Formats: sequence, structure tokens, C-alpha cells
Amino acid sequence: MRYCCILLLGVSSFIYSCQNKQEIESIETYPITTPAVLDTSIAVDYVAEISAIQNIEIRAKAQGYLEKVHVDEGSFVKEGALLYSINNREYAESLTKCRAMRKLAQAEARNAELELLNSKKLVEKNIVSKIELQFAQNKLQAANAKVEEAYANEAHAKQMLSYTDIRAPFSGRINRIPHKIGSLIEQGTLLTQLSKDDEVFVYFDISEKEYLDLMSNSNLDKITNREVKLILANGNTHKISGFIETMDGQIDEKTGNIAFRARFKNPGFLLKHGASGKIRIEKDLNGALIVPQKSTFDIQDRTFVYLVDRNNKVKVQQIYIKNRIPNFYIVSKGLNSKSTLIFEGIQRVRDGMIIKPQYISIKKIIKDLSDF
Repeated sequence: MRYCCILLLGVSSFIYSCQNKQEIESIETYPITTPAVLDTSIAVDYVAEISAIQNIEIRAKAQGYLEKVHVDEGSFVKEGALLYSINNREYAESLTKCRAMRKLAQAEARNAELELLNSKKLVEKNIVSKIELQFAQNKLQAANAKVEEAYANEAHAKQMLSYTDIRAPFSGRINRIPHKIGSLIEQGTLLTQLSKDDEVFVYFDISEKEYLDLMSNSNLDKITNREVKLILANGNTHKISGFIETMDGQIDEKTGNIAFRARFKNPGFLLKHGASGKIRIEKDLNGALIVPQKSTFDIQDRTFVYLVDRNNKVKVQQIYIKNRIPNFYIVSKGLNSKSTLIFEGIQRVRDGMIIKPQYISIKKIIKDLSDF
């Protein structure tokens, strides 16, 4: 009986030792690392609208038939260049009539002046009463008023005649021409648009929080002279950097944003009025906590990592992402510089398991991922 007990105990010990050996051998090795703390910069993009420095509507101020179009769509014109001619016969006749009326009024005024001189002489000789003299004076004043009215009518007719020749108020590029020769043009009819786009304004909005962050790290002069890049709709970067010029005086109550304006040079007139793009601003981050993206996994809208404690036990930890840079996340909450996390192979890891850690320097990881 005693022999059986000893034998049973020996078998049990053997089985237990084998199980421990198998468990030890089954513990997998995983590379671990720690977050990096370093100074870096990130690129932040903001949706932007592109506008020509000057962009106006060219509208008719005179009514008539469009007699001639002197330019073509998309052509560049200089200041003062003739763009359109509206049939001016009616306005030319009106000017001629006004000039004739002005000459008639001047003649009547001269006659009234002579009558006044004659009345003065007759009054001095007591031939007529002073009332006659007053009548002559009033008649001259009325005649002079008619002359002034005639001059005003003539100037108006001359001005209206000038409206039949429509010229460019500044140098720029012609947009669409909706009306062709022979079209009846009313006053106020839109003829085209003229854009001066050797330089462009780019408008973009940033949130109140981002605005306050900018102001806390800089001053107004540095913000309004800050260099920015323009990302075009096709993803290419405009070859010339621009500068922030100004910003709105208040935050929009509906959106909670404040608008900024940047100016860009436009060689080759690549940028067009009404186009869209993105403003890219480089922001400096001091003492940023950085972890590799491959060390993280997502569940719904939350991001997690696997931490490893002193006993090599794995624990799930949620982290909060502040920004993304190539191959890395900048963490705002959930980790510190002494945290130990699994670098890769997290697909096979589960919460609570024991691992065999193999430390890899975060500097080496940054170098390897950067080279990649």
C-alpha cells in the first residue's frame, strides 16, 4: 500500500512538472517598447475657397442692341480696353437735341440780359417804373436757370452715350459671355465677369479652440504673417507658398469658427476664382508622446493598446489620439513616457495573458519606420 502511494505521488509530480514545462514553453515572445517623447510638427489642413484679388460683374448701364463684342471668353484685357459696343444712335440723337436746347437757352438768356440793360436805362429816365426793371431781372434769372438745366441735360446725354462703349475698369481676365451680337440689352444686364487673378485670396475657417491655441503660442503679428501652403483639388501642392494676411474680427455664432485670409501669387494663372482647395499649416508640438500605429487597434470609435506590467501580464488600455503623423499617433491621454506596450503581433494577444517580452528601442522603431 505504501509502495502504491509513493508511486502515485511520483507520477503526479512528473505530470505536474511536464505541464509546467509545456506552459513555460507555450509562452510566446512579443516585442515591446515605450512611447517616444520628442518635439515634432504636424500638418493641419483646412477647407479653403479661392477668390481672385478683384472679381466684378460687368453690367450694362445703357439699353439697346449689342452691336459688337470686342473680346473673347477667357482673354486677358488691359485697363480701359473696349469690351462691348451697344448701338448708340438713339443716345447720339438725344445728345444732339440736348446741345441744341442748351444753345437755345443760352440765346434766350442773352436776350433777357439785353432787356434788363434796356429796362435799367428806361428806369433812370423815368420812362418805366421800377416794377418793369424787376420783371426784367426775374426773366434773366429764369433764363439762366434754363441754361443750367440745359447743361445738365447735355451732360446726362453725353454720359449715357458713353455707356454704350463698355470698357474694362482694370486689367484682368474675361469670364463667360452670355449675350452675343444682336441681343437686346436692358439696363443692368450681366454681360460678363472680370477677374484680376495674378494673385488670389484664399479664405479658410478654423475653430475657436484652434484659434485660441494659436494665440496662446504666438502673437497676432506672427499669425498674420505665417507661411502656409495651398493643396489643390487634385492633391498637388501649389508651388508657391502664401502668407496669412488677416482674419475676421469676430467668431461666427453659428459655426463657432473664425475666418482667415491668405494671399498667394498665381504665376501662369493656374488658380481660378471660385476654385476650392485646402490650406496646410505646420504646427509645432513640443514634448509630444508618440506611439507606432501598428501597436494600436480600434474597437468602434475607440483606440487601444496592450500594456505589459512587471509580471509580463497583458492589459488592455484605451488611448486618446491627438494627431496622426506617418506611421505614428500622437497620444494626448492614456499613456505616459514609462508605459510599456506591445509593439507588434497584437492580433494574437488577449487581455490577461502572460508573454515573454523582447524590448525594442523606440528610437530604432522610429528609424526603421521612417526609412520605410
